[in-house]
Amino acid sequence: MSTEDRRRMIVTAVLPLVAEHGTAVTTSQIARAAGIGEGTIFRAFKDKEELIDECIAEALRSDSVLEVLADIPLDQPLDRKLVEAAGAMSAYLDRIGAVLGAVAAGGRLRRKPPEAPEGEQPQGDPRRESFVAMNEAVAELFDPERDRLRGSAEDLAAMFTALQFTRARGSGLSSVDTMVDLFLHGAVEAG
Repeated sequence: MSTEDRRRMIVTAVLPLVAEHGTAVTTSQIARAAGIGEGTIFRAFKDKEELIDECIAEALRSDSVLEVLADIPLDQPLDRKLVEAAGAMSAYLDRIGAVLGAVAAGGRLRRKPPEAPEGEQPQGDPRRESFVAMNEAVAELFDPERDRLRGSAEDLAAMFTALQFTRARGSGLSSVDTMVDLFLHGAVEAG
């Protein structure tokens, strides 16, 4: 197994532990979860902090939610497509919240990425790129309904995606079905 493959395997195995224990996760727990010896951790990562940074980066990656959004059948009714999309985005945001919350509770937030060397372009903002990619995927869900929409598919997708990031979890309006209904039909009952 290549070092990169081993790193990915360890991060995948350890991510749930980081969500549960944050920075208090032990190398013994890490090794057990990954099915490796403790020394193997340090052949793949400089230290536990680097591993936790990689777990945070993995939690922030939007690949899995983008795959789910791409797999939503476009021929079903718009409300069903949006319920599926909201469910996928909610799970993604819950994962981010669990990992970042646990790490922050341990007194540590993600270290800032290193500055780009002089004369080189800085890397893009992965969170912004992720948000843009989600907007594009959600716009595709609106696209078959383009002739019935009160705005562009892109604008409605941006509003819908922003709503997912700000939705109050735990409130009576937090159910995905209720939120989609309110988004599509408004807050006032038809007369």
